[in-house]
Amino acid sequence: MTSLEKTLQICKLLSEKKATGIVYIFVENKTSLCDYFVIAGGKNKTQVKAIAENVEEKMQKLYDLSPRRTEGVKEGRWAVMDYSDVIVHVFGDEERDFYCLERLWEDGGNLIRYED
Repeated sequence: MTSLEKTLQICKLLSEKKATGIVYIFVENKTSLCDYFVIAGGKNKTQVKAIAENVEEKMQKLYDLSPRRTEGVKEGRWAVMDYSDVIVHVFGDEERDFYCLERLWEDGGNLIRYED
C-alpha cells in the first residue's frame, strides 16, 4: 500500500464517523517524519475518541496496520496516530483552531480537502 493509498483510506474511515474538515497535506519534501499529514475534526471529545478508535480498528482489521504510536485518544481533545508514512491528527474544534496545523504545513499546493 502506497502512502497516498493509505492516506485516502484513512480519510474514508474518518468520513465514516462524520469527521469534519478532512484534509491531507503532502509534506514529504518538508520533513523526514512522514509523507502525509491527515487532519480532521470532531465536534466533541466523545466524537474525537470514536473517530480515532474507528481508524485504528479498521486499519488493523482491513490492512493489518497498527499505528507505531498513538497519543491523546483517551482524552479526546487531540488524537494523534502515527502510521509511519502517514500521521493522523483528529482535533476537537477548539484545539484545531488554536494549533492550526494546516497553516503551518501548507505551501499553497500541497493541501487537499477530502470529499467522498
